[in-house]
Amino acid sequence: MTMGTRVYLARLAGLPVFDPNADRVGRVRDAVVRLRTTNRPPQVVGLVAEMALRRRIFLPIGRVTSMDAEGVVLASGSLNLRRFEKRPNELLLVEDLLDRRVTILPDDGDGPGTTGAVVDIGMELNRNNEYLVTRVAVREHTGRLARRGHIYQAEYDRVRGLIGPTDTQGTSNLLALLEQMKPADMANALQDLPDARRNEVAAALSDRTLADVLEELPEHDQVEILVRLDRERAADVLERMDPDDAADLLGELPQAEQAVLLDLMEPEEADPVRQLLNYRPGTAGSVMTSEPVIMTPDATVAEALARIREPELSPVVAAQVFVARAPSATPTGKYLGMVHFQRLLREPPASILGGIVDNDLDPLRPETTLAEIIKRMATYDLVAMPVVDPTRRLLGAVTVDDVLDHSLPRDWRDRDLHEDDSQEVRL
Repeated sequence: MTMGTRVYLARLAGLPVFDPNADRVGRVRDAVVRLRTTNRPPQVVGLVAEMALRRRIFLPIGRVTSMDAEGVVLASGSLNLRRFEKRPNELLLVEDLLDRRVTILPDDGDGPGTTGAVVDIGMELNRNNEYLVTRVAVREHTGRLARRGHIYQAEYDRVRGLIGPTDTQGTSNLLALLEQMKPADMANALQDLPDARRNEVAAALSDRTLADVLEELPEHDQVEILVRLDRERAADVLERMDPDDAADLLGELPQAEQAVLLDLMEPEEADPVRQLLNYRPGTAGSVMTSEPVIMTPDATVAEALARIREPELSPVVAAQVFVARAPSATPTGKYLGMVHFQRLLREPPASILGGIVDNDLDPLRPETTLAEIIKRMATYDLVAMPVVDPTRRLLGAVTVDDVLDHSLPRDWRDRDLHEDDSQEVRL
């Protein structure tokens, strides 16, 4: 995949973008194809790259000096950071062409042709130094659930239906591309899709993946996607979200709809969400997670280290173990203290947690305000704090990401909302 040879555009998605000094400046998210008059092949005019703060910008293809499996390298000069906006005569590979249902005409022009879905687009450099769409890779439609069709490569002029209404698009190849991304990047990619296609793709994700993606989307997008699902599916997705994120999402819905979805959820998943919905907004109770790492005082350091190594735990949740008497599910028995993972690493594996807990700091109460939480976390350099009830039963923990999510403006996840489109940076 080097300059001057055929380049398949879908393979570029997700690759890093480097400046001439080999410093990474962003990541490729899509390719821009410009339609031309008559039947001339479309021209590939550039790439869409995601920069810092999720800003998506246009990279003219002429500014690219190399493209290979390691990444895309740009030429020297200034880089225009104006937010990318698609023009009327342009199409995006991932958004508009991937999964498009097309027909490949036979070589001799006779017969019905082969139908299938677009899996990639190939471009080549012509004598005028233009990159043109020359090849289309298509997976044959077999009509059988258990059999994947063969992939055919055809010259552009043998493909029919590539440029046409978007209702001829499926989702399978876009899903395959998205599933290589982290949830935050996947959420960002969904935000760029038209509403109908975004909702279709979201509905096709697994419950676990969709739950992870929803946690990374702005509230209005979360609601838009959730209400398009049937209620049983919506309840299944909510069950796989962290309770505090599920409570935040349900809090955006009318109370009658909240009740319906909570009733459809499994009781053990719905109960912590119900509890969180009862707390006043802007307090520790409303932002805490009800599922921190909790262990009893007779557990060993080795057991605690094994617990925080579990891959499903986020870094801030795994950074400390809260120690409480049984029961260990919130609300627990009496809260005794916490042990940071660094302390666990310094202690003998057979040591008992009850002998090394830190209980010097007063826990939060559910009614503690965000301002007070921020002040105490900053004062003591903490990434999480326990929340207890008047009888010192552990109710949950407020983590630094919870605080940030609820301290930033509600629309902070909306990309480019407050950014100056006239920025330019020197490479």
